[in-house]
Amino acid sequence: MILLQQKPGKASPILRTNGELNELGRIQLARELFCGRYRVGQRVRMQDIAAKYGLDNKAVLKIFTEFQTLGLLTLSGNFSAVLSAPNSKEMYEAYEIRAALEEISGRTAAEVLKDNTGDLERELNAMRLAVNVGDMDGYAEHDAKFHKSILEASGNRVLLRVWDALAFDVRIRIAIAKVSKDLPEVVESHEPIVEALRNGRAREAGLLLRNHVETFSEFLKKSESDSGAHKAFRKELEGAKDVQRAFFPPHSFSIPCLSCETFYQPARGIGGDYYDFLSLPGGRWGIAIGDVSGKGIGAALLMASLQASLRAQALHPHLDLTTLIGDVNRLVHESSPTNFFASLFYAEYEPATRVLQYVNAGHNPPIIVRPRDGSCELFQLKADAVPVGIFADARFEAARFQLMKDDILVAYTDGITEAANPAGELWGEQRLAELLRSSTAMTSGEIVEKILTAVTEFANGEPQRDDVTLVVMKVQEGCEV
Repeated sequence: MILLQQKPGKASPILRTNGELNELGRIQLARELFCGRYRVGQRVRMQDIAAKYGLDNKAVLKIFTEFQTLGLLTLSGNFSAVLSAPNSKEMYEAYEIRAALEEISGRTAAEVLKDNTGDLERELNAMRLAVNVGDMDGYAEHDAKFHKSILEASGNRVLLRVWDALAFDVRIRIAIAKVSKDLPEVVESHEPIVEALRNGRAREAGLLLRNHVETFSEFLKKSESDSGAHKAFRKELEGAKDVQRAFFPPHSFSIPCLSCETFYQPARGIGGDYYDFLSLPGGRWGIAIGDVSGKGIGAALLMASLQASLRAQALHPHLDLTTLIGDVNRLVHESSPTNFFASLFYAEYEPATRVLQYVNAGHNPPIIVRPRDGSCELFQLKADAVPVGIFADARFEAARFQLMKDDILVAYTDGITEAANPAGELWGEQRLAELLRSSTAMTSGEIVEKILTAVTEFANGEPQRDDVTLVVMKVQEGCEV
């Protein structure tokens, strides 16, 4: 591992001909102010900065005003400024903008840079050298030049103005000190960008640039998560994950004459997807799967509220599913924020008759796979109502489906069908249906594994963006009609 430290080297000019700081000078000043000997809350005299860098007061005021716009300091009286901690939220938002503008620039610059990437290769080699000798200012300067030259080659002046307005050359210098251990990997991620541009592959170049910026942003987030406060938060989060696991049925549960396999993986440690199985009077079983709006801790809390409301109603005597889900909807609506809702599929299954009665409140339609003479037939249990929690007086109609031996019921959340590949294409319901048509001879566990493998291969390294839940049930012999 290369530990990056500031090392002395050959002096480079830092002033433009008009007496203002050039890119390297701005980078060095940013390092001194925000990564060097000053601390947050300290007052800095602009006269001292002017004297050190050979600037006049007007030039210092101009760049300090720019830093104030970026939230890095606050100008005060007596020609001084008070340093502030860089705002992480604003930094991440800026990098989201940067990812978008670099993707656009890569696509439009590919034609100009085809067989003409010599300057980019020189900047990349300079970055490698800077990493090897621990020169973070040098790395930041060449990294900024690499990306800005692609913007310039795109010919899009708007993109350049956005880059300059958000002062990414300065942001890069502030950020790299936080990701020093990941910097060798960051450097080498420029190589495929150069290759795509050299060969004129516009779409690939744009996506690689976006991925490069988003990966750097993730490194920033990871570095901040290593702080004491974030470590304490992660410890609390692990406890919350244990609590949420207790909401789900044990893996060893058994419904008569149904072989069942489940999978649940939240996008953020804990999440808002939900499934449940309830043993009901008369030998019936309740089967639920849902997806709460949002992600993370808030969604998990609302998921727990939904589960509690459904269990409270389902385990009490009720006339029909229409009434049951209507009561659940009213409870959820009354106890949740106004912008909360949840898709919900709830069914009651009677093993003795294999009848499945259900309500689908805005959820992805579960699929019934029925083998038939060497082929199969697919049925969708479609939604006939809005998600729960939107309207207090919403109506929910119940339907029924007669299952047969060897039928397979597949219920899922949109983390499955909306998994995206690097090109932004979604896996989709059609691919799921095609996969299920070739899976009729498999066990429930094998079908779950096949779906997850197909989705992972399709995503091709793209991060999981939504909670993923999958429930697969296969009707077995033993509960004859």
